[in-house]
Amino acid sequence: MSENPIENPTAAVEAGVYLLELVPVPVTDIDRAKAFYSEKAGFKVDVDVTPADGVRIVQLTPPGSYCSITLSSGLPTLDMPAGSIRGLHLVVADIEASRAELIGRGVDVAPVEDMGGVFYASFADPDGNTWTLQHMPWRP
Repeated sequence: MSENPIENPTAAVEAGVYLLELVPVPVTDIDRAKAFYSEKAGFKVDVDVTPADGVRIVQLTPPGSYCSITLSSGLPTLDMPAGSIRGLHLVVADIEASRAELIGRGVDVAPVEDMGGVFYASFADPDGNTWTLQHMPWRP
């Protein structure tokens, strides 16, 4: 039986498994975005490096997630219009508490919407990339 990556984040990647672990988020100002994600959204700063002249990579991870985001400059393969990411989902256990926490940190989070038993509340980063808190009451 394979190891659960949530219980062991260093478990080997098995054949046939595709783990989504990094999502590029295009921004105009890495320092401003890093401050938003770390100070307001509560993401952990994992990496902030300049591996070559003109290249910067900042990787941040939402609380409890094994998928991170990367903010970068100087990498043509990750060049996208700032603010072009839409609807990244953050699954939460208590949407009202999560929403209140983000609002308390200065994030403008929309009211919770019930979409047929699944609950959503959205917000955006300073460049307009959008995020959605999602709560599915049946999930443990």
